[in-house]
Amino acid sequence: MSSEKKPIPIKKYANRRLYNTGTSAYVTLEDLAEMVKRGEDFEVFDAKTGEDITRSVLTQIIFEQEGKGGQALMPVTFLRQLIRFYGDSMQQLVPSYLEFTIDRLTSEQQKFREQFTNALGGPLAEPTRQMFQSLDDQTRKNMAMFRQALNMFNPFVAVAGAESAARSEGSNEDKIDDLRRQLGALQKRLDDLAPGKE
Repeated sequence: MSSEKKPIPIKKYANRRLYNTGTSAYVTLEDLAEMVKRGEDFEVFDAKTGEDITRSVLTQIIFEQEGKGGQALMPVTFLRQLIRFYGDSMQQLVPSYLEFTIDRLTSEQQKFREQFTNALGGPLAEPTRQMFQSLDDQTRKNMAMFRQALNMFNPFVAVAGAESAARSEGSNEDKIDDLRRQLGALQKRLDDLAPGKE
């Protein structure tokens, strides 16, 4: 038998009421938010159709949390950029990237908490700077990994990046030769991927 606990089934009725089958009691979105914070896993199902609506309920919890005064977690620029990704060719990569990034932040949160506590316990300047520096470093590493993933899925991004680097240094002839080499390498990669190649 598996030692892993199964998610608690929550039923959502047409009157918008949520019923926790684990405790046999009606719950609110606030109750579900507290369950998430305690690390309790649940799945929400439409009581009539049986459809899994967990994602929309979690999104609704986030919406309500963001609406509370002074509790906004997501910057407006992030929300706008997120909206831009819908329907974009990058849409499929975004969930994996966000999941990876939040997992990294979660795994590092204890270190950040300790640094923050140390910053509040003494002179604020240096410990606070170190805390935000390590967060900034982690963000830079995540972005570098994300760019590498993009290059794997879109070789033209790599060519454009190389072209940009070429513009910033060297003579025009060197730039042209470098671009020719890169295009040749890209053409070879495309030929190797073509159907009928073994």
